[in-house]
Amino acid sequence: MASPARITPAERASVAGRIVLAAGGGYGVAALATAFLSLVLPLARAEAVAAATLLSFAVMAGIVVLVFALRTLLRATVAVAGLAGLLGLGLWLAMRGLAP
Repeated sequence: MASPARITPAERASVAGRIVLAAGGGYGVAALATAFLSLVLPLARAEAVAAATLLSFAVMAGIVVLVFALRTLLRATVAVAGLAGLLGLGLWLAMRGLAP
């Protein structure tokens, strides 16, 4: 383990970026997952919203773990953006299916 004097500014910036990505990206992905699951779960509307909200806590925790598990900040950013894009596409398709 490196002593605090040997940690470079680039390493500090990487950790700070991961913290911001985990918090902001995790929140965004969890919100998209909640909206998507609220529409597609085969439950009554209130139950689907409650179940999706409960699942969003696990999604947020998973995103935080993913961000810190990947080797580089760039890979973590691409992974979070890809998940957000897929969930956004799924939400868009689910909303189009609900329109008359």
